Amino acid sequence: MSTTDSTINHPLERPEEREQTEVGNYFVANYPPFSFWKPEYKTKIDEVLDRPAPKDVPLGVYFHIPFCRKRCHFCYFRVYTDKNAAEIRAYIDAGVKEYEAMAKRAYLQGRKPKFVYFGGGTPSYLSVDQLQDLTDRMKAIMPWDDAEEVAFECEPGTLTEKKLAKIREIGVTRLSLGVENFDDHILETNGRAHRGKEIERAYRFAQSLGFPQINIDLIAGMMEETEDNWKRVVEKAISLEPECVTIYQMEVPFNTTIYKQMKEGGKLTAPVADWQTKRRWVDYAFNEFEKAGYTVSSATTVVKNPDVKFVYRDALWEGADLLPLGVASFGMLADVHYQNQADVGPYMEAVEAGESPAFRAYETSAEERLVREFILRLKLGMIRPSYYQHKFGVDVLERFQKPLAYLQSEGFIRLEEDAIILNREGLLQVDRLLHEFFLTEHRDARYT
Repeated sequence: MSTTDSTINHPLERPEEREQTEVGNYFVANYPPFSFWKPEYKTKIDEVLDRPAPKDVPLGVYFHIPFCRKRCHFCYFRVYTDKNAAEIRAYIDAGVKEYEAMAKRAYLQGRKPKFVYFGGGTPSYLSVDQLQDLTDRMKAIMPWDDAEEVAFECEPGTLTEKKLAKIREIGVTRLSLGVENFDDHILETNGRAHRGKEIERAYRFAQSLGFPQINIDLIAGMMEETEDNWKRVVEKAISLEPECVTIYQMEVPFNTTIYKQMKEGGKLTAPVADWQTKRRWVDYAFNEFEKAGYTVSSATTVVKNPDVKFVYRDALWEGADLLPLGVASFGMLADVHYQNQADVGPYMEAVEAGESPAFRAYETSAEERLVREFILRLKLGMIRPSYYQHKFGVDVLERFQKPLAYLQSEGFIRLEEDAIILNREGLLQVDRLLHEFFLTEHRDARYT
C-alpha cells in the first residue's frame, strides 16, 4: 500500500503479502493536504490580520527551533546541524522581530496565548542564556500568564541539570523527551544523537523538578528493531512512569536520509518494519501500558491520568488560531492555513526587510473545516455526532453515511447512541482510514 497516494490502492485493501513500508507520509497531521497550500494564496493571511481580534477563539503560539546536534535518518523537518552561536542568536532575533510585527496586527492585538509550543529541530539545543533571552522577549510581546500549557520538545543528550532547571523556571508545563528507543545500537543505526544513559539521567532529574507533565516519545518499527528489543523498550518506558507516552509508527517521508539511500539503491521498500508488524508492536505497547494502569487516549498516546489535558493538540483540532513563528513553521489564523519560508536564508531576509516570511497558504471552506475537525478528532478513538450538530449544524451520521457504513462493514468502527467508536484494530491504522472522509478533490493528492 502506498502511504502517499490513495489512488494506487484502496486505503482498506488487505493483500495477502505484508504491507511493506514505502516512502511517503502516512501520518495525517492536518487537512486539506499540504500539497494544496500555494504561494498565490498568501494575500489571504493579510486579509485575516486586518480583521478585528475575535473574542472567543483560543490563540496558540508555535516557535520553531531548527537546530540539532545531528540529523536523524528519518527526519524530514527543517533542521540545521552546522550553526554557530552568532547564527543562532541572529535567528532568535529574527523570530522575535516576526513576533513583534504580527502582534501589532489588528487580528492579534491585545490577545494572550492559551498555549505555547516550542518545537523543532531541538528547542533544548539552545543554551540557558539563549532560552532566557528568547522567552523573556516573547513574554514581553504577549504575556503567558493566561497560558494553560507551555510545551517544550527536548533531545535527552542536550539536557543538563542547569538547563532543565531553566526550562522549568521559564514556565514549561509539558516537557516532551524525544526518546524513540532505549537501545544504543538502535539509536545509532537510526541517526539519533543521544544514548540510553543520557535518557535515564535527564528523565530522573526532570522528574525531580516537578514538571506537571512529562511525555516521552517512542517509535515502533525503526531500522533493525526486533521483537525482543521492542518489549524491553515498552518495559523500560513503563518503569519510568511518565505522565504520557506518545508512540509513533515508523514512516519514511521524502527528504530523509533513508529515502535518499533508497533512491540511490533503486529500492521501493524502506529498511524498516512492515505495517502489520508496527501495528502489532503498538498494540502490544498499548496492552502493556493498560496493565500498568494507563489509558489509551488516542491513536498515538497513553496517559497515566485519563483526565490529562493536551491543550495544544485539542485546541488545534477544534479550530484554534495558531501563530507560527520561525522558519518552515505552519499554523492557522481564522480560516487560513499558512506556512513560513522553508529555508532560513529567505526567512530571515523577509523578516529583516519588514515583509511577511509566509511562503504558502490555503483558505479553507466551511465544508473543509468540518472534514478537518471530524477526521482529526476521530484519532481520539471516539467522537460524538451531537458535537458537530451543535458546532457546524451538520448531522455527521448522514453527511458521512457512506464511509461510516463502509468502515462499520469492515469491522473498524461501531455506532452507539451519540458515539462513533473506533475499535483497537481501527485505531491502530486510523491514518489510512481517514482518507475515506476526504473530499473528492483531495483524494488523489499526495499527503506531503
